[in-house]
Amino acid sequence: MHSSPAQSARPQSAVHHATLDPALRPTLVPSGRKLLFALTTTLFFLWGIPNNLNDVLIRQFMKSFVLTRLEAGLVQFAFYLGYFVLAIPAALLMRRYGYKSGFLVGLALFSLGSFLFWPAAHVYRFSLFLTALFIIAAGLSFLETAANPFVAQLGPPDSAARRLNLAQAFNPLGAITGVLGGTIFIFSGIELTPAQTAILQARHAYSAYLHAETLRVVRPYLLLSLVTLVMLLLFVLTRFPAVALESRLEIPLAHELPNAPTSLLRAPHFLLAVAAQFAYVGAQVGTWSYFIPYLIEYTHLPEKSAGYLLTASLVAFGIGRFASAWLMRFVQPMRLMTLYTAANLILATLSVLYPGWVGAIALLVSSFFMSLMFPTIFARGLRGLGLLTKLAGSALVMSIVGGAVLTLGMGLITQHTPTLAPAYLVPCAAYLFLFVYCLLDQRIHVPESGSTQVISTH
Repeated sequence: MHSSPAQSARPQSAVHHATLDPALRPTLVPSGRKLLFALTTTLFFLWGIPNNLNDVLIRQFMKSFVLTRLEAGLVQFAFYLGYFVLAIPAALLMRRYGYKSGFLVGLALFSLGSFLFWPAAHVYRFSLFLTALFIIAAGLSFLETAANPFVAQLGPPDSAARRLNLAQAFNPLGAITGVLGGTIFIFSGIELTPAQTAILQARHAYSAYLHAETLRVVRPYLLLSLVTLVMLLLFVLTRFPAVALESRLEIPLAHELPNAPTSLLRAPHFLLAVAAQFAYVGAQVGTWSYFIPYLIEYTHLPEKSAGYLLTASLVAFGIGRFASAWLMRFVQPMRLMTLYTAANLILATLSVLYPGWVGAIALLVSSFFMSLMFPTIFARGLRGLGLLTKLAGSALVMSIVGGAVLTLGMGLITQHTPTLAPAYLVPCAAYLFLFVYCLLDQRIHVPESGSTQVISTH
């Protein structure tokens, strides 16, 4: 939705004060689209479950397949590779057939990948689990490529960041559900000592123990497959109205796309957002992926207790999402993100310098300050792109591959250091970059026409 010339001519300060004035604040979601917003928001909850079940899987597969930390990092690599590979196909599909097609294909792949955990566990092949995770992530790539820009466009542009933060606030509820469910139903609480392992091996019972531990992952994923099928049916029955940008699409795909990459490369706010999203997702995924091993190594907690503390970390993340959505009524999103990024840089540094309970609490608290980053970066990257929104959205989803790259980087560091703490230098570097990104993004003005220019700030 483009603003009128009169609106565009208003000073930024006037626009800002109008946004903060409750009487003049733009509508968050138009009344005729609230049910559709609620249904789409459910997906943000749903995809949070497998995203954070991976943190439990890493510890479980280290045990059931006897993996190193680097090998266990392949869980996140396979998962986020699915996001990377399928994001552009998702954008092309939705560009031709609309957002609804993306939701349907995404839910179908999500359900299929979850179901494949059953044969993978019975065959006892780690490679089959990685394949299933790739398929799940392929489905989530469709869902996120569709849902994030769809929610951003489901109301006035001025409230896009608030609307996306509100929808994303339900994502950590799914994450909490995933980690808590995984801790309860996947972790057996049986942690063998070397002596006990030797006894089982002597009795030729160790392989049976490992297979039994692997089978514990089946039930949660079969339930997830069933729930996803129900959501697929609901989306099949739901009628989707065309959002503002889709209603004006008159340029054929073949004629539009050749110039799209060049246009996006001339949008500095978009390029910065892609790099920032890569760094942020890498920091988030890496922090949570090795949180349980960090606790076990430095605090000597059992795996179930460590899993419950990871759940507490995600509760902090969820509280941060809702708190941020409220704070953005009074503080500009990027100014708030600047403060949050600085806080996380300090907290990640503490986890490296003071491994133990100080570092563990710092990592737990850092989840609160992660909360607003993904939706804020996403919304800032899409602003003013018009017909290129879907393609740009897919590129921002592709940047989620940072979760694969930086997590593997952390695993690689653990192969060359005697302890885990130095691996958290990777999130430290990511937050340093994000702090610079926040400062640069606030210097870029993006008119509704989609052109960009750098302006001075005071």
